[in-house]
Amino acid sequence: MKNFRRLLLAASGLAIAALAVAPTLAQDDGLIIIEGNFGGDPATFNPILASDTASRRITGFLFPGFINANAETANFSEFDPPLASGGIVDSWTIDESGTVYTFTLREGLTWSDGDPIDSADVIYTWNALQAGVEGIVDTPLSFVIDPTGATGILDVTAPDASTVVVTFASPECTSLGNVGVLYPAPSHVLPEDLALLNDAEFNLAPTVSGGAFTFSALNPGEQVALLANDDYFDAATPGDVAPAGFIYRVVPDQTVLFEQFLAGETNVIDSPAVSRLAELRALAEAGEKQLFTFPGNAWDYFALNFADPTNPQNGLDADGNLIDQGAHPIFGDIAVRQAIALGTDVDAAIDAAVFGEGERMNSFIIPASWAYNQDLPLIEYNPDAAAALLDEAGWVDADGDGIREKDGVPLSFTLYTNEGNGRRTQTGTLIQDQLSQIGVQVNFSTIDFNTLLDIIDSQTFDSVILGWRNGWPDDPDATQLFTAQSDVVGSGSNFTSWSNAEFNELNTQAKTLAGCDTAERAQLYYQMAEIFQNELPYVPLFAINGAYAAGADIAGFGPYPSLLYWNVDSWSQATP
Repeated sequence: MKNFRRLLLAASGLAIAALAVAPTLAQDDGLIIIEGNFGGDPATFNPILASDTASRRITGFLFPGFINANAETANFSEFDPPLASGGIVDSWTIDESGTVYTFTLREGLTWSDGDPIDSADVIYTWNALQAGVEGIVDTPLSFVIDPTGATGILDVTAPDASTVVVTFASPECTSLGNVGVLYPAPSHVLPEDLALLNDAEFNLAPTVSGGAFTFSALNPGEQVALLANDDYFDAATPGDVAPAGFIYRVVPDQTVLFEQFLAGETNVIDSPAVSRLAELRALAEAGEKQLFTFPGNAWDYFALNFADPTNPQNGLDADGNLIDQGAHPIFGDIAVRQAIALGTDVDAAIDAAVFGEGERMNSFIIPASWAYNQDLPLIEYNPDAAAALLDEAGWVDADGDGIREKDGVPLSFTLYTNEGNGRRTQTGTLIQDQLSQIGVQVNFSTIDFNTLLDIIDSQTFDSVILGWRNGWPDDPDATQLFTAQSDVVGSGSNFTSWSNAEFNELNTQAKTLAGCDTAERAQLYYQMAEIFQNELPYVPLFAINGAYAAGADIAGFGPYPSLLYWNVDSWSQATP
């Protein structure tokens, strides 16, 4: 779903910086992890509702997950170290049909207030996901429920406190990945009436934790402070989370984010500005910083709204039938979408926006994925071909004002991205200039990230540049992003309202393939990538090379791709 970051201060200086928000932290309490965040305040601290990167960062620290996997292999079946911490599942069995999974939960797990973490907490989340399908709860997780009942999760039950039974519509290769959305929520403190969940006080002031940290304080526009949860059930040392706390500090942009890291005002950075990677590499080689790089799993896209933005509707009705959502006055024309793709110089954007630290995408699957089709050609920049397409489709500049029109509709649209993100701002500025050369007027605007999320969730936009950070373990299943069941006004991830019957059928085949052979599944994703490239709900942009960095004084920093904080409970202050 998404996600997407000269002198070292003494450790005591970091502790003093934390005191403004977390007065219970003292200088001798040990390591305080401080990370900068230029995405604005987290929208929520409720794991059921969280969809943006900032919110997911905090919920990942406060709440346990459902199922773990091996951190090195990303294999669910390997419950051997190195194991990503925080899952409540101990083991599972699968019935002969391959559709019923029975999960046995670990015993003796408790929330920070001593209440047991058990199957009731999983059932609460399941009920919330069902309410999400009905538009009652604003959750991005309901994509695992197919209203037609053809795929996905059909039911979740709890025969007893330590058992959760998940029934799928069919044997699916994505089953273990999909059950990951069943984050246990503290049902004993959340509202029984799910209609109250969206606005529950808990969402911004959680009183209970089951993760490595507990909530301390939120200072809007400044920072979020968390404290070590010494009752964390998965601590490397029983009863002891090594870091004293975590500070998530709001900064205005990537430049300030990086400068604060260099100055030691923060000591962890996720996805540092690619323009500064060479500087970071030099500091790491000198032993002044720690750096980990990997093939990127975060990717930027240029999304085009397919539906009528003046009348947003869900993709499916209550019976699972497609709803006619009308067509966007510009992007409803495939010739316009294809011309925009041909008129966008992605290579120039990679050079200017990420200083070459990115890899072009030919469709919706990242180049690092096992399902990426190396043989599918990239969409090459060709403004002459773009102009010819528009001419042929009847979009012409009849009045000589430099803007094409058709049937009285000017070829003009608004393009949004989030302010403070230099990479996306640069990309949007380039797109604005490039498309103007073929008679397309782009009104480019950068706005507050959370405001932008509200706009795209409401489906009242024209176009947007944003990014996704693939989940872990990675799977190219497109159910969440590009099926009608995820086209839900207010919460769905398919906010472009694109639906293609052949694409959907191939997606179903890929996730229900008997035996789940990777090579066979990849062939199906290859076909999906071609359809996507032709239809263009997104103009494919690029995956950004991944990087994590930490101060030299942090012991235990040893990330894997997509797993910066997999062992955060064991991080400590390095001995000089």
